[in-house]
Parts: sequence; structure tokens; C-alpha cells
Amino acid sequence: MKDEYMTFTIKKKKNIALIAHDNEKPKIIKWCMDHKEVLKNHNLYGTGTTARLITDKTGLRVKGYNSGPLGGDQQIGAKIVEGVIDFVVFFSDPLTAQPHDPDVKALMRIAQVYDIPMAVNRATADFMITSLYMDTEYDHEVINFNKNIQERAESM
Repeated sequence: MKDEYMTFTIKKKKNIALIAHDNEKPKIIKWCMDHKEVLKNHNLYGTGTTARLITDKTGLRVKGYNSGPLGGDQQIGAKIVEGVIDFVVFFSDPLTAQPHDPDVKALMRIAQVYDIPMAVNRATADFMITSLYMDTEYDHEVINFNKNIQERAESM
């Protein structure tokens, strides 16, 4: 297992992505207000309107990317791959069809591949933000991608 996986560390100061479908935006804004004292100690990122609304309504500083349907979910996924984002809170709407559903699924998949904590509802987000790991570093094992690429190249 030692060369099959690499240890990544989520630092004490987390890089948190905040995302919400339209019907869920009021809920994520309230969640951010309820946890403002914790969130203000971390780096916050978000997609389009969600980032703007959180900043406007809570005073928290959120670096914004594109709106989800315009590629924002993909941008957050790319930041996970780059090692920038290490924690995702995504209040998704399970009852409304989303035109960018494949992007949402891709984001969820990349969070799984990189072993990134991801909440898709308030209860999970509450558990995550009140976890003892919020104030400490956290080591986790991720597939050794360089070894994987080398083995695939050698087998072709």
C-alpha cells in the first residue's frame, strides 16, 4: 500500500468550496451565517451567484468562480485536482432537474477520487464543520497518480 497511495494533508486552515443550487441558496446563506465564526478562519471559494450572495449577505469573503451551469462546478473540480480545494459544501436540490447535472456528478466523483470531504445537505455540513478535524490538520490517503500513470504507460 505504501507506494499505491500518497498521504495528503488538509491543513488547519481549510480551503472550503461553497456551492448551492438556486432553490438551496437561502439555506446555504443561513448555514454560513450560523457558522460565520468558524468560516471566517478559512479560505472560502464558491460558484457564481452563490459566492456573491454569501459575500453580500454574510460579509464573508468568498472567491467566486463561474456559475455552475457555465462551468463553475468544473472549475471547483479542477481546483480539487490542483490541491487548492480540500473541503466542499454543496447544497444540492434533489427535487429539481439541473441542466448541468453531469458537471455536478463529475464534481462529486472527483471529490471521491481525491478523498475530499463533501457535504450535500445541511446535516452533513453541520457534522463536518463541528468535527474535531476543523481545527487540526488531517492526513488522508490518495491514489498515487504518478505510479498509476507510469504503470499504464508501461503496459501500452
